[in-house]
Amino acid sequence: MSIVLPRSRPRLPDPDPGHLPVIWTVSVSRLTGLLGDVIPEFDRRARIVPINLGFEEAVDVIGQRLRREHCDVVIAGGSNAAYLRSRLEVPLVPIQANGFDLMEALARARRIAPRIGLVTHATDVPTFGSFQHSFGLDIEHRRFVTREDARDCIADMRANGIQVIVGTGMAIDHAEQVGLPGVLLYSAESVRQAFEHALELTQTLARSGVASPRRRPPARRHEVDRTLLGDSPLMQQVRERIALYAPHDSTVLVTGATGTGKELVARGLHAASGRAGRFVALNCGAISESLLEAELFGYTEGAFTGARRGGRVGLVEAADGGTLFLDEIGELPMPLQTRLLRVLEEREVLRVGATEPTAVDVRVVAATLQSLESLVEAQRFRRDLYYRLAALRIALPTLQARQQDVPQLLTHFFQQLGQRPSPLDAAATQRLCGYAWPGNVRELRNLVDRLRIHWPQDAGALPLPQLLHWMPELEAAPAARLPMQGTAAAAIAISPPRPDSDALRQLLADCNGNREQVCARLGISRTTLWRWLRADV
Repeated sequence: MSIVLPRSRPRLPDPDPGHLPVIWTVSVSRLTGLLGDVIPEFDRRARIVPINLGFEEAVDVIGQRLRREHCDVVIAGGSNAAYLRSRLEVPLVPIQANGFDLMEALARARRIAPRIGLVTHATDVPTFGSFQHSFGLDIEHRRFVTREDARDCIADMRANGIQVIVGTGMAIDHAEQVGLPGVLLYSAESVRQAFEHALELTQTLARSGVASPRRRPPARRHEVDRTLLGDSPLMQQVRERIALYAPHDSTVLVTGATGTGKELVARGLHAASGRAGRFVALNCGAISESLLEAELFGYTEGAFTGARRGGRVGLVEAADGGTLFLDEIGELPMPLQTRLLRVLEEREVLRVGATEPTAVDVRVVAATLQSLESLVEAQRFRRDLYYRLAALRIALPTLQARQQDVPQLLTHFFQQLGQRPSPLDAAATQRLCGYAWPGNVRELRNLVDRLRIHWPQDAGALPLPQLLHWMPELEAAPAARLPMQGTAAAAIAISPPRPDSDALRQLLADCNGNREQVCARLGISRTTLWRWLRADV
């Protein structure tokens, strides 16, 4: 094992004292003292609350306090961290020993006695066989999961002649109870790194526009209904699917044309799931491959040229305990598809440049307007990842397929913008109901915004001729109605083919450079248009 000496981490700027992130530290035994030594270094950058408990007691106390207090991140170490991770409603950052910690602790133990026992939790410490061989140390390493395992490991080692124990706080407590001296594996530097990671996590979530965690019960059915408006049978089926799938941890693949509300479905699934973590969203097609890997999986210090000192938490870790929404999943590069599959299969993430993975409890919801089946056949998307993502499916109908919902959506959007209910007269509303809506609900929302600007609130009913003046595309023949099938899947629009370069440039010119209007006419997302335009450069 190569030992890399840790460099000092960069100091993030001090936050506004009125908006300090809240960090709770959870510890027992020796680690409590070490945390107490380091906490004063961070008390100007975070409000830190020590909780000197472990395991079941810690879970009970934290659960009670979260009902009346706010916490951004919890820090814990060893088996305590492993126990708390899946039982808390807030993200957890583990204190992790590095190679330098191990080398220093073993050196201290060697000064006490020649026969050394290393006792760690199953998630701690990389392999160190080469280190042991190089320095000629007589070390016996045992890993434990439960407190009983740790006690048994110590008893066996003592019976086999081990003279000193290096390990976590729990391991040292058991060792001293049977008369063996103990050396704590963690160092002050590893505790500092945990605090830096916790602060980085709060900043990552803030950059992603994710709200701080609060205790949240599962959303009631009417709360989900508000996210996806429409009383048509197709939309009723979509809401029924959300309610059915939300309580489960299986991945969900949401399909639908641009503007149909795929992210709203993902947010509805998260809101109704009762998952205590955050909802984190990422558009896989909006970031270059080199940046996407670091954004999604995070990286360690020195992982690549230009990497931030101290590394960075990725969005997979940021969504721990919550939901990760991956929009435009068909744009995910093949190498990253392999890494995502590992996250889904193993429930762990490996940062760029890291050697040890981090366990995560995250539910993935993916969305696409492309046919993933076609991408699989074209060998542009992994078949095994496709089947893993499509464990559960929700297909969104186009607005053309549920035209009866247009009046309700009009009223909602006008009221959302602070206006009265829809000012359109009956003829204007009827013409909108017969329109093809290539941009779907997003196009309708943009139209309402346009009309709000052009038609004063006190101007009376908006007649059809005036509507046609501001929306000349309605002059075309009304779109033929699609047959109302029994499932939303039948109403999904097929992703349109890419026009040639000249046609694309001409359309952009016709729309006076307005890319939103181009997307609406083509029935594509902004990301797809961006990709097509880049291909012409």
